[in-house]
Amino acid sequence: MREENRYLTGKSIVNRQGIRTELCFLPLLIFLPFAVSIILLWSWYYRGFSMGCSDYDGELMLALIILIGNIVFDIPFVKSLVRSIHRK
Repeated sequence: MREENRYLTGKSIVNRQGIRTELCFLPLLIFLPFAVSIILLWSWYYRGFSMGCSDYDGELMLALIILIGNIVFDIPFVKSLVRSIHRK
């Protein structure tokens, strides 16, 4: 019986450490792709759209893929992380 309690206690400690690690990397996970996509969008607008050069359309596509991917995958991750924190 005691072995089982030790195992559960150890598991909850590992789970809390994992949540702390995820919280530490959360700003990097959210803001870095967002910043990269903004830089790519600015570069496309300044060098491609305003100067009429279609060579920078790839930067637009890459920026949109990063931005949409960030919204689609990171926002549900943040919601589930917040829910798991409030449950404890």
